[in-house]
Amino acid sequence: MPGRTVRPVKDETASECIVRVLLVEDDLQLGESLETALRLEHYAVDWLRSGDAVRATLGATPYDLLILDLGLPGVPGMQVLRQLRADKHSIPVLLLTARHTVEDKVDGLDSGADDYLTKPFEMDELFARVRSLLRRKGDSQLSRLEVAGISIDPADRIVEFESERLDLTAREYAILEILVRNAGRFVSRQRLEEGIYSWGEEVGSNTVEVYISRLRKRFGSGMIETMRGVGYRIPA
Repeated sequence: MPGRTVRPVKDETASECIVRVLLVEDDLQLGESLETALRLEHYAVDWLRSGDAVRATLGATPYDLLILDLGLPGVPGMQVLRQLRADKHSIPVLLLTARHTVEDKVDGLDSGADDYLTKPFEMDELFARVRSLLRRKGDSQLSRLEVAGISIDPADRIVEFESERLDLTAREYAILEILVRNAGRFVSRQRLEEGIYSWGEEVGSNTVEVYISRLRKRFGSGMIETMRGVGYRIPA
Protein backbone atom coordinates (compact mmCIF):
# COMPACT_ATOMS: atom_id res chain seq x y z
CA MET A 1 0.00 0.00 0.00
CA PRO A 2 1.56 3.34 -1.01
CA GLY A 3 2.54 5.63 1.83
CA ARG A 4 1.19 9.10 2.41
CA THR A 5 3.17 12.31 2.13
CA VAL A 6 2.89 14.97 4.81
CA ARG A 7 1.71 18.41 3.77
CA PRO A 8 0.12 21.45 5.44
CA VAL A 9 -3.66 21.31 5.86
CA LYS A 10 -5.53 22.59 2.84
CA ASP A 11 -9.25 23.24 3.23
CA GLU A 12 -11.82 22.08 0.71
CA THR A 13 -15.10 23.53 -0.45
CA ALA A 14 -18.29 22.55 1.30
CA SER A 15 -19.68 21.14 -1.93
CA GLU A 16 -16.83 18.59 -2.27
CA CYS A 17 -18.18 15.09 -1.74
CA ILE A 18 -15.85 12.59 -0.11
CA VAL A 19 -16.94 9.18 -1.35
CA ARG A 20 -14.37 6.40 -1.08
CA VAL A 21 -14.04 3.93 -3.96
CA LEU A 22 -11.89 0.79 -4.11
CA LEU A 23 -10.89 0.05 -7.71
CA VAL A 24 -9.57 -3.44 -8.54
CA GLU A 25 -8.27 -3.57 -12.11
CA ASP A 26 -5.10 -5.29 -13.36
CA ASP A 27 -4.84 -3.48 -16.70
CA LEU A 28 -2.37 -0.62 -16.14
CA GLN A 29 -3.70 1.72 -18.81
CA LEU A 30 -7.36 1.22 -17.93
CA GLY A 31 -6.66 1.38 -14.21
CA GLU A 32 -4.79 4.67 -14.52
CA SER A 33 -7.57 6.11 -16.69
CA LEU A 34 -10.28 5.05 -14.24
CA GLU A 35 -8.36 6.30 -11.22
CA THR A 36 -7.76 9.70 -12.83
CA ALA A 37 -11.32 10.05 -14.10
CA LEU A 38 -12.87 9.15 -10.75
CA ARG A 39 -10.62 11.57 -8.88
CA LEU A 40 -11.58 14.33 -11.30
CA GLU A 41 -15.17 13.61 -10.28
CA HIS A 42 -14.08 14.16 -6.63
CA TYR A 43 -14.10 10.52 -5.53
CA ALA A 44 -11.35 9.29 -3.20
CA VAL A 45 -9.91 6.29 -5.05
CA ASP A 46 -7.62 3.47 -3.95
CA TRP A 47 -6.43 1.09 -6.67
CA LEU A 48 -5.41 -2.58 -6.42
CA ARG A 49 -4.11 -4.58 -9.39
CA SER A 50 -4.96 -8.08 -8.13
CA GLY A 51 -7.69 -9.75 -6.13
CA ASP A 52 -5.40 -11.08 -3.40
CA ALA A 53 -5.67 -8.14 -0.99
CA VAL A 54 -9.28 -7.09 -1.56
CA ARG A 55 -10.78 -8.74 1.51
CA ALA A 56 -8.02 -7.46 3.80
CA THR A 57 -8.27 -3.96 2.35
CA LEU A 58 -12.04 -3.82 2.80
CA GLY A 59 -11.63 -5.11 6.33
CA ALA A 60 -9.16 -2.36 7.21
CA THR A 61 -10.76 0.65 5.51
CA PRO A 62 -14.40 1.65 4.99
CA TYR A 63 -15.39 2.08 1.34
CA ASP A 64 -18.62 3.23 -0.28
CA LEU A 65 -18.20 1.28 -3.53
CA LEU A 66 -16.12 -1.53 -5.04
CA ILE A 67 -15.36 -1.48 -8.78
CA LEU A 68 -14.15 -5.01 -9.52
CA ASP A 69 -12.68 -6.45 -12.71
CA LEU A 70 -13.40 -10.14 -13.25
CA GLY A 71 -10.21 -11.04 -15.11
CA LEU A 72 -7.70 -10.56 -12.29
CA PRO A 73 -4.39 -12.29 -11.59
CA GLY A 74 -4.20 -14.21 -8.34
CA VAL A 75 -7.70 -14.53 -6.91
CA PRO A 76 -10.20 -14.12 -9.80
CA GLY A 77 -12.77 -11.35 -9.52
CA MET A 78 -15.73 -13.74 -9.34
CA GLN A 79 -14.11 -15.59 -6.44
CA VAL A 80 -13.43 -12.29 -4.67
CA LEU A 81 -17.09 -11.35 -5.07
CA ARG A 82 -18.36 -14.67 -3.77
CA GLN A 83 -16.02 -14.50 -0.78
CA LEU A 84 -17.23 -11.01 0.11
CA ARG A 85 -20.87 -12.03 -0.03
CA ALA A 86 -20.12 -15.20 1.97
CA ASP A 87 -18.53 -12.90 4.56
CA LYS A 88 -21.82 -10.91 4.60
CA HIS A 89 -20.04 -7.82 3.25
CA SER A 90 -22.70 -5.47 1.92
CA ILE A 91 -20.56 -3.03 -0.07
CA PRO A 92 -22.08 -2.21 -3.50
CA VAL A 93 -20.10 -3.93 -6.26
CA LEU A 94 -19.85 -2.85 -9.90
CA LEU A 95 -18.31 -5.59 -12.05
CA LEU A 96 -16.12 -4.76 -15.06
CA THR A 97 -15.60 -7.48 -17.65
CA ALA A 98 -14.94 -8.21 -21.29
CA ARG A 99 -17.44 -11.08 -21.12
CA HIS A 100 -20.59 -10.16 -23.03
CA THR A 101 -22.86 -13.22 -22.82
CA VAL A 102 -26.12 -13.18 -20.93
CA GLU A 103 -24.93 -16.21 -18.95
CA ASP A 104 -21.88 -14.30 -17.72
CA LYS A 105 -24.01 -11.36 -16.63
CA VAL A 106 -26.49 -13.62 -14.84
CA ASP A 107 -23.63 -15.44 -13.10
CA GLY A 108 -22.13 -12.17 -11.91
CA LEU A 109 -25.40 -10.77 -10.64
CA ASP A 110 -26.38 -14.05 -8.98
CA SER A 111 -22.98 -14.11 -7.26
CA GLY A 112 -23.75 -10.82 -5.55
CA ALA A 113 -22.83 -8.02 -7.94
CA ASP A 114 -25.07 -4.95 -7.85
CA ASP A 115 -24.34 -3.94 -11.44
CA TYR A 116 -22.38 -5.16 -14.45
CA LEU A 117 -20.51 -3.13 -17.08
CA THR A 118 -18.95 -4.71 -20.17
CA LYS A 119 -15.74 -3.45 -21.77
CA PRO A 120 -15.22 -1.26 -23.67
CA PHE A 121 -17.43 1.38 -22.07
CA GLU A 122 -17.78 5.14 -21.99
CA MET A 123 -16.78 6.98 -18.82
CA ASP A 124 -20.16 8.74 -18.72
CA GLU A 125 -21.88 5.36 -18.44
CA LEU A 126 -19.49 4.30 -15.68
CA PHE A 127 -20.19 7.50 -13.74
CA ALA A 128 -23.95 7.05 -14.17
CA ARG A 129 -23.76 3.50 -12.79
CA VAL A 130 -21.56 4.64 -9.91
CA ARG A 131 -24.03 7.38 -8.99
CA SER A 132 -26.91 4.92 -9.18
CA LEU A 133 -25.21 2.43 -6.87
CA LEU A 134 -24.31 5.16 -4.38
CA ARG A 135 -27.93 6.36 -4.35
CA ARG A 136 -29.09 2.83 -3.58
CA LYS A 137 -26.50 2.57 -0.81
CA GLY A 138 -27.73 5.88 0.58
CA ASP A 139 -31.32 4.67 0.50
CA SER A 140 -30.31 1.70 2.66
CA GLN A 141 -28.60 3.97 5.20
CA LEU A 142 -31.20 6.71 5.54
CA SER A 143 -31.63 6.33 9.28
CA ARG A 144 -30.98 9.62 11.02
CA LEU A 145 -28.03 9.54 13.40
CA GLU A 146 -28.57 11.24 16.74
CA VAL A 147 -26.27 11.56 19.74
CA ALA A 148 -25.52 14.27 22.33
CA GLY A 149 -27.73 16.84 20.62
CA ILE A 150 -26.17 16.19 17.20
CA SER A 151 -28.50 15.06 14.41
CA ILE A 152 -27.18 13.85 11.04
CA ASP A 153 -29.17 13.02 7.92
CA PRO A 154 -26.69 10.80 6.00
CA ALA A 155 -28.71 10.85 2.78
CA ASP A 156 -28.49 14.61 2.34
CA ARG A 157 -25.47 15.20 4.60
CA ILE A 158 -27.41 17.62 6.75
CA VAL A 159 -26.13 18.30 10.26
CA GLU A 160 -28.10 19.91 13.06
CA PHE A 161 -26.98 20.72 16.59
CA GLU A 162 -29.63 21.45 19.17
CA SER A 163 -32.11 21.91 16.28
CA GLU A 164 -29.90 24.45 14.48
CA ARG A 165 -28.57 23.52 11.05
CA LEU A 166 -24.80 23.75 10.59
CA ASP A 167 -22.86 24.04 7.33
CA LEU A 168 -19.74 21.88 7.51
CA THR A 169 -16.98 21.34 4.99
CA ALA A 170 -16.77 17.90 3.42
CA ARG A 171 -13.93 16.75 5.66
CA GLU A 172 -15.52 18.20 8.80
CA TYR A 173 -18.63 16.25 7.92
CA ALA A 174 -16.71 13.04 7.18
CA ILE A 175 -14.91 13.11 10.54
CA LEU A 176 -18.10 14.00 12.43
CA GLU A 177 -20.08 11.16 10.84
CA ILE A 178 -17.37 8.63 11.71
CA LEU A 179 -17.36 9.82 15.33
CA VAL A 180 -21.16 9.81 15.60
CA ARG A 181 -21.45 6.32 14.08
CA ASN A 182 -18.92 5.16 16.68
CA ALA A 183 -20.35 7.16 19.59
CA GLY A 184 -19.00 5.91 22.90
CA ARG A 185 -15.93 4.31 21.29
CA PHE A 186 -12.55 5.90 20.67
CA VAL A 187 -11.64 6.25 16.98
CA SER A 188 -7.95 6.37 16.10
CA ARG A 189 -6.32 9.21 14.22
CA GLN A 190 -5.35 6.74 11.47
CA ARG A 191 -8.98 5.66 11.04
CA LEU A 192 -10.08 9.28 10.69
CA GLU A 193 -7.31 9.96 8.15
CA GLU A 194 -8.44 6.92 6.15
CA GLY A 195 -11.94 8.37 6.05
CA ILE A 196 -10.84 11.55 4.32
CA TYR A 197 -7.83 10.62 2.14
CA SER A 198 -6.90 8.20 -0.62
CA TRP A 199 -3.69 6.14 -0.71
CA GLY A 200 -0.80 8.22 -1.93
CA GLU A 201 -2.65 11.47 -1.26
CA GLU A 202 -0.69 13.90 0.83
CA VAL A 203 -1.78 14.05 4.47
CA GLY A 204 -1.29 17.12 6.63
CA SER A 205 0.88 16.46 9.67
CA ASN A 206 -1.85 17.81 11.95
CA THR A 207 -4.87 17.47 9.67
CA VAL A 208 -7.07 15.50 12.06
CA GLU A 209 -6.24 17.80 14.98
CA VAL A 210 -7.19 20.84 12.89
CA TYR A 211 -10.59 19.43 11.97
CA ILE A 212 -11.25 18.20 15.51
CA SER A 213 -10.50 21.73 16.74
CA ARG A 214 -12.94 23.18 14.22
CA LEU A 215 -15.65 20.72 15.26
CA ARG A 216 -15.12 21.58 18.93
CA LYS A 217 -15.69 25.22 18.10
CA ARG A 218 -18.98 24.24 16.46
CA PHE A 219 -20.22 21.81 19.11
CA GLY A 220 -18.45 22.86 22.29
CA SER A 221 -15.02 21.98 23.65
CA GLY A 222 -16.35 19.05 25.69
CA MET A 223 -18.22 17.36 22.84
CA ILE A 224 -15.22 15.45 21.47
CA GLU A 225 -12.99 13.69 23.99
CA THR A 226 -9.33 12.87 23.39
CA MET A 227 -7.35 9.97 24.84
CA ARG A 228 -3.68 10.45 24.08
CA GLY A 229 -2.30 7.64 21.93
CA VAL A 230 -5.79 6.13 21.48
CA GLY A 231 -7.98 8.58 19.58
CA TYR A 232 -11.15 10.63 19.77
CA ARG A 233 -14.76 9.95 20.72
CA ILE A 234 -18.15 11.53 21.19
CA PRO A 235 -19.71 10.14 24.38
CA ALA A 236 -22.79 8.01 23.75
